[in-house]
Parts: sequence; structure tokens; C-alpha cells
Amino acid sequence: MTTYPGRFQHRVAAITGGASGVGREAAARIAAEGGQVFLWDRDEAALAAAAAAIPGAETARVDVADAGDVTRAAEAACRAHGRLDILIASAGITGPTATLWEYPVEEWRRVIDIDLNGIFNSCRAVVPLMLKHDYGRIINISSVAGKEGNPNASAYSTAKAGVIGLTKSLGKELARTGIRVNCITPATFKSPILSQLPQTQIDYMKSKIPMGRLGEVEEVASLVCWLASEECSFSTAATFDISGGRTTY
Repeated sequence: MTTYPGRFQHRVAAITGGASGVGREAAARIAAEGGQVFLWDRDEAALAAAAAAIPGAETARVDVADAGDVTRAAEAACRAHGRLDILIASAGITGPTATLWEYPVEEWRRVIDIDLNGIFNSCRAVVPLMLKHDYGRIINISSVAGKEGNPNASAYSTAKAGVIGLTKSLGKELARTGIRVNCITPATFKSPILSQLPQTQIDYMKSKIPMGRLGEVEEVASLVCWLASEECSFSTAATFDISGGRTTY
């Protein structure tokens, strides 16, 4: 892991889905570079393991689909350290692998609640806290599926497309402030979320990547951390690809 000492000195970051995958990797980098990190996740065992591995990390069991839960966590983090500078919204699920006409209605709602409404809830909770200091970096994790649509993943693709639209709208609303809002659209990368998918779906997604391999979580976290830094000063309401050549726009 390449680090840039002091890059996040005096910065406070909240990471949804922070107990695993890209959220945990980004949190580890921010902590190593001087930042204070709050890991928000529903998996208490994974939270404990991540906190043990990341020096100084603080945790909270947070269900991003519950707006009140997210607001309470954001306010608690701000009270503890006087500010909240960074949100990395990476909590998400894949949902079932099924055609749209066979997709269970309750599962559709669950995917939208976590993958899209969860980002709305998180952004809505942190923006007022960031505005107090006229500084913030929000990075929403979307997916190449939100641009291209993956077959047998209609709820996931729809939610991730919504994340792109939400990011563009919020970024423009905050463009005259010190808050920058961007999202990334990774292709498939090695992450615990793949355990929710059948191997046939993983193979399909890998076959669409011109580089012929899955991404590494460290590669995604590198982009996230740049977007979370002060160096990202003139990019907002933007979508950044990290797809091994899959996306073409």
C-alpha cells in the first residue's frame, strides 16, 4: 500500500460499508495518512476485525437504509471530533441474479434501499455538517453496471445508475461551496461482495473487461483516496471510471 504521509492530517472520514472491501482499504489508507476514520457497517464481527487492523479506527453499527440511523452516526462522529470532512459511501449489495420479470419484489426494494437510498441518506446526513466548515469530500461508489446495465442484475444496475444521477445533482448544488461530490464506476474487482454472485455472473462480467482480469481493491481505493483529498479541488459532479478499459464514455 503506497501512502502519502500527512495527506489526511486533521481530517475526519466516515466510510459506509467500511468493514470490508474498498471501504476498509480506503479507511486503512486514510488512517495511515493521518486521518481519523469512522467505519459504519451492519456486520459487527467484521467491524471489530477492521477496527483491530486499522489503528485509531472507530466503529458504529449503521444500517444505511435507515435515515435516522445514519443521521445519528454522523452527528456522533462530528461531536467526537468537531467536524466531518469526508464521506465514502461504499455500502452495497448485489441482490439476486434473475431476469427482471422473475425478480422478487421485496428483493428489488432491498437493493434500492441499500444501494441508492442508502447513499441519499448518507449524503443528506453529512452535507449540513460539512457546510459548517465549508469543506468536504463525498465519494459515492457506483458501478459500470450503472452505465451499461448488467443482464440479470436489473435492481443493482438501476440503483447504481441512480447513484450517478444523484452525484451529478448534488455536486452541482454544492459547486459554489468547498464541498466536492464525485462518484466512481468500477468494473468488477476482487471484493467480498462477489460471494453474493454465482460464478457464471462473475465470469460474464470479467469477460467484458478488455484487460482480461478483475480489478484489485487497492487499485479502487487509490482513486477513492485521491478524490477524498484536498488535491481534488476542481472536479465535482463527475464520474470516474476504473474499469480495465470496459467503459467507453
